[in-house]
Amino acid sequence: MVDYKNAGVDIDAGNEVVRRIKGLARKTFTPGVLSDLGSFGGLFHAAAAGLRDPVLVASADGVGTKLRVAFMTGVHETIGIDLVNHCVNDILVQGARPLFFLDYLATGRLDPDAAVRIVEGLSRACVANGCALLGGETAEMPGFYADGEYDVAGFIVGAVERGCVINGQSISPGDLLIGLPSSGLHTNGYSLARTIVFDRLRLRVRDRVEVLGRTVGDALLEPHRSYLHVVAPLLDTGFVKGMAHITGGGITDNLPRVLPEGTTAVVRPGSWPMPPLFDWLVREGDVPFDDAYRTFNMGIGMILVAAPEHADAMIARLRASGETGALVIGRIASAAGDARTVRYER
Repeated sequence: MVDYKNAGVDIDAGNEVVRRIKGLARKTFTPGVLSDLGSFGGLFHAAAAGLRDPVLVASADGVGTKLRVAFMTGVHETIGIDLVNHCVNDILVQGARPLFFLDYLATGRLDPDAAVRIVEGLSRACVANGCALLGGETAEMPGFYADGEYDVAGFIVGAVERGCVINGQSISPGDLLIGLPSSGLHTNGYSLARTIVFDRLRLRVRDRVEVLGRTVGDALLEPHRSYLHVVAPLLDTGFVKGMAHITGGGITDNLPRVLPEGTTAVVRPGSWPMPPLFDWLVREGDVPFDDAYRTFNMGIGMILVAAPEHADAMIARLRASGETGALVIGRIASAAGDARTVRYER
């Protein structure tokens, strides 16, 4: 006899995961949630956003090969935090605050304990960001993933007043770039980092690196920051002309996404303290400058653009919100045609 379980799909294990994560999801529920976990679709009352003319902002993303480090260490709780915070930052750059979040977890053979630990991270991050974990999907796909491996994706919806959408169109030459520090690699550059750490240096996740002050695994699994709480006090001031979340592509490819035609960004490496992790990776991997700044965030996880007359007030508000590392890292300059590039002044 061949049944579904013998074919590799354990429905009972899936039901056990759902049972255990219901409480984690309910912890995140906000007044806008109108459904419980287990419905075919999650219900959310848009009026709960409290906006007169709301614009919905949606995004989807994953964690990339940072998952490999989670597999190697057996630490799965931080992956959910990474996923939520990455998505929150992606909609924050357009001025949106999060409303609800959904996740997708795919694996070859479902490990209920690992799945619950992932959702524990999702739940904790959703609570911290005031975002409801409205639902999700757990897919057991034998033959697609090796035992102990999985992939995760996140989907977020937020809202912003139509008149408060931040799109970068008012950015002009002379504006200043304000950088906010990252907490590490965040969720990008891991293919290069893993090549340097595990292939070139032949280190193991539990090896301690003195210059980092911790193990390789701890350094690489440092969770992706959410910038919501430090940036939120600025959203209604009108001071923020544009924002860039520094993810895949680094500063080089992400900052131009918010620039209008006829402008270029001039960034000054060395104007911010470089975290030891990036110095170490670049040195040990002999990574060329251009590759480093197009692969890693290099210690800057978010960049805000402001007029010179507003920059000091913005930095003061950021520091009052707990962001003590905010500082000016460059400026906007004129460019011929539709350049929209980043130039580094070293």
